Amino acid sequence: MDFTTFLSQINDALVAENGPNLAYLLRPTSPHGKSLVKEFRSNATQEILDNAYKGAIRSPWDDIAIKYVLTCSCVAKRKFQEAYREHSALVVSFLRFFTENRGWTLPALFSVLRDLRDLAFDADFHAKYNGGNSECMEDAARKIASAFGNCITDRQSPPEQSRKWGVYYVVGLVLKCYSRLKRITLSKNILRALEANRDIPALSDYPRSHQVTFRYYLGMIHFLNEEHPKAEQELTLAFYHCHVGAQANQERILAYLLPLRLLRGHLPSDELMKRFPVLSEMFTPFVNAIRLGDIAAFDRALERWESKLVDLNLMLTVEKARELCLRGLFRRVWVASDKSSRIPISMFHCSLRISGMDVDQEEAECLVANMIYKGFMRGYISHEKHMVVLAMTNAFPRLAERSAPFAFL
Repeated sequence: MDFTTFLSQINDALVAENGPNLAYLLRPTSPHGKSLVKEFRSNATQEILDNAYKGAIRSPWDDIAIKYVLTCSCVAKRKFQEAYREHSALVVSFLRFFTENRGWTLPALFSVLRDLRDLAFDADFHAKYNGGNSECMEDAARKIASAFGNCITDRQSPPEQSRKWGVYYVVGLVLKCYSRLKRITLSKNILRALEANRDIPALSDYPRSHQVTFRYYLGMIHFLNEEHPKAEQELTLAFYHCHVGAQANQERILAYLLPLRLLRGHLPSDELMKRFPVLSEMFTPFVNAIRLGDIAAFDRALERWESKLVDLNLMLTVEKARELCLRGLFRRVWVASDKSSRIPISMFHCSLRISGMDVDQEEAECLVANMIYKGFMRGYISHEKHMVVLAMTNAFPRLAERSAPFAFL
């Protein structure tokens, strides 16, 4: 495809209001991108292209087409920061056109914004690799956030053709940028705008992929804010609505959902772990330790996976699951004593020492009291007789039956 044909096809897509075709034409990875790079080779400069093609089609599409060629040329030469700058200028011109049109332009918007984020990632990565500094991802987040404003403020288009149908896809892209920057808290303004705007359709009316992405990042935000019940709810919905073939996406969701379910006492099945071998390798040692009440094994797993858990912001949450392991150990003491309702504190103390915990009897008594307080055990401590008096029935309630498992975190 030569540049004249490229301009003609853009014009045809605009006349026909063909959003998907327009998205294809503006994608740097499309086959015609390579053809255009070969056509211009050493002549791909702003000045030469402006002199030859400025005004060839209606504004701003002449500028957009020229910026597209410059972007493809920079990508081919592996000049990633220059590629980002050219594509960023393309996005700015496209957004001017987007605000004056209806929802048929959404496929093209999704495409150019997704490419903007990807080019920003490449530019920052290569700059960091070469010892330089780049803030392309921050700039991309600002530009994508401005596109969100253009979507949510559409009050003139008919409901079925509204730009508001792009709201959650664009929000997902913004949240991905913030997540990459490890500044997910910046999403507060976006989420407030969503809550304040009552005119957008319900989330359930949007495409399933938009729902899953939004719920995943919303669940992550709640997770990082230690709002565990909300996080579990959003991540659970994201997992069950995720496409069965999207293995990598399901794995990302489960990486945060599994620790939350562990804290509630819901241990993952072997069948689930087999479906996700990467997660199985990391979480199976913790699950087995909880089942056996093996504190030493739990601590070894924590030490082994510490770096990975810290990278995922999971360290503190998984560490809190150690209490479930302690509950399992104390239950084994109860079983070993023929499920007696009266057990000396010294027996719990011995079990802790055998498990490798160097604690004195007073500390052991404190740990037992904590288990009773948090609902892992039913009973009380007789301090005079140094005895734990357990309930005659259901002395160790099932973990999943606790009324408020997140209340004491």
